[in-house]
Amino acid sequence: MGLFSGLFGGTKEDGKRDVSEIPWISLSSIEQLEEIKEESGKRPQVIFKHSTTCGISRMALNMFKSGYGLEEGQMNFYFLDLRAHRDVSNAVASEFGIQHQSPQLLILKNGLVVMQESHGAIADIKLEQYI
Repeated sequence: MGLFSGLFGGTKEDGKRDVSEIPWISLSSIEQLEEIKEESGKRPQVIFKHSTTCGISRMALNMFKSGYGLEEGQMNFYFLDLRAHRDVSNAVASEFGIQHQSPQLLILKNGLVVMQESHGAIADIKLEQYI
């Protein structure tokens, strides 16, 4: 399984999808932010800001993935590669009035950030509280 298939919801070798896999949507353009805000009125939206060259960011991502247990469709999960899309990361900070951190996880509801955490605190987030 390649890097991106693992990050963006690949399948196991037997062809079955792992129930605990996060159904990532790549966040790669500033235009997507308006869609995320709009969709946050229907269900919570999650943005995970990740630096692909940072060991702490990788550790936080792995800890977050290991604690994931939601059913499909409860939230949308956006994955932002900070190294590839720094302009999008800057736009997230500006649009939602938050300070940039890496790694960082944001939960949006009704167009507003209702929760944000960074570094090791990401693993302590109980997503179920925000459904």
